[in-house]
Amino acid sequence: MAQNHSTPPMIATLTSAELLQAQAQLWCHTFGYLKSMALQSAIKLGIPTAIHRCGGAASLSELHVALPVPASKRPCLSRLMKLLIAMGVFGEGEPGVYSLTPVSRLLVEDVDDSQTCLSQFTAMATSPFHFAASQRLPEWLKNEDDAAAETPFMMAHGAGFFGCTSRDLEFSELFNEAMGAEIVVRECAEVFAGVTSLVDVGGGDGTTVKAIAKAFPHVRCSVLELPQVVDGVPVDGTVEFVAGDMMEFIPPADVVLLKFVLHNWSDEDCVTILERSNTTRKMSIRPESQYRLHFRPVLM
Repeated sequence: MAQNHSTPPMIATLTSAELLQAQAQLWCHTFGYLKSMALQSAIKLGIPTAIHRCGGAASLSELHVALPVPASKRPCLSRLMKLLIAMGVFGEGEPGVYSLTPVSRLLVEDVDDSQTCLSQFTAMATSPFHFAASQRLPEWLKNEDDAAAETPFMMAHGAGFFGCTSRDLEFSELFNEAMGAEIVVRECAEVFAGVTSLVDVGGGDGTTVKAIAKAFPHVRCSVLELPQVVDGVPVDGTVEFVAGDMMEFIPPADVVLLKFVLHNWSDEDCVTILERSNTTRKMSIRPESQYRLHFRPVLM
């Protein structure tokens, strides 16, 4: 018996205007990675800081003097700035005079302690490590062997994120600097009210917790990290470093800080980590009624 192959319904005919709009959107998505690379270029060239040093606005000729761009590449700098202006990273009042926007103010590096700098975080997030991992996503989705590559990152580099930081000192330093952004200290101060002790689980070299200790000197801060990490951290007396595995034990403290930790583990492992945190909570001397669980959607 002949099979009846039904014809799929025709896609609605697009008008010329709709087709052009769809094509424009597709091109924006296709070349979206160039925005990330332009942002990374601005950071590595030091453009936000250079404009800041010029009083918040700088001409193209002033940027030529301030930035490490050879004369042969200077025509390309103006093209880069046009893209960054379209992205909202910089503003342009008079033609050829560039100013900081709220976005680029977050990328100025020589600021005082009252300001927040996210240049290291942005540089880390747009690094070749992450870019290479994103390129492996289609291949990873088609791969049935999860044991060989649990994530696209592992498929691209043969190791997980922290495996890469342990073998690449420059990337490790960038990651630790990125973790030191102090938005959490400025915007979440009420969380630390009445707190006397805090442990940063997986806190690396202590950059984050040192910012907390500086803002709240009454809080005794410590970092729980793997022994190989603790062995390589210089001790300055600001915080205490404890060598151990968070899957086995978390030191007692009023507050357990899990910053960029749970996203990197399975649901089962996250339950284990939270159970260890709960055990730590019960070992603290704070009254039971004072315990709260805080989730903060902030970039740090």
